[in-house]
Amino acid sequence: MSLPKPETTGLSKPETTQAQWVVFTLAGCESAVAIRQVREILRVGEITRMPKAPLFLEGIINLRGKIIPVIDLKKRFQMPPVDRTEESRILIVEIQDQIVGFLVDKVVEVLRFSKTAIEAVQGPILTVGAEFLDGLIPMDRRLIFLLNLKKLSTLDDAKALPDPHSPTEARNFGH
Repeated sequence: MSLPKPETTGLSKPETTQAQWVVFTLAGCESAVAIRQVREILRVGEITRMPKAPLFLEGIINLRGKIIPVIDLKKRFQMPPVDRTEESRILIVEIQDQIVGFLVDKVVEVLRFSKTAIEAVQGPILTVGAEFLDGLIPMDRRLIFLLNLKKLSTLDDAKALPDPHSPTEARNFGH
């Protein structure tokens, strides 16, 4: 799939102070990752589930002979589930020589904006902890979360997440 044509923001900053971001939706919230980290965008195909995997690890895919873990970002952020549609995608990203897939609801566009437009995050926003965010971009009536891929791709803190299968945590997940 080819990426949408970049949108110009009308900023007059030199090109070196601007960056491009792939914008996508997660349960209605807009998020983005730096385009330089995105290797490709795939339609969602068969994802093989893994036994005893963290709840947010949707499974693995075979991409041209390479086994790629796929993380469901909605589960990672404890967002409400949204059914997969024809617009659902897997973003294949590279983070420090590691290839990971992120399951998203829809890829919206590629935006270019000044790095000075990025606002710092002071604390958690909705269900997204500040450690998962590199910043925010307020645009007109939109707020775009800039995700920290390095932190998102780690499975180290999986045990700290609630288990929706336990009787006490199931109530918190709406089961």
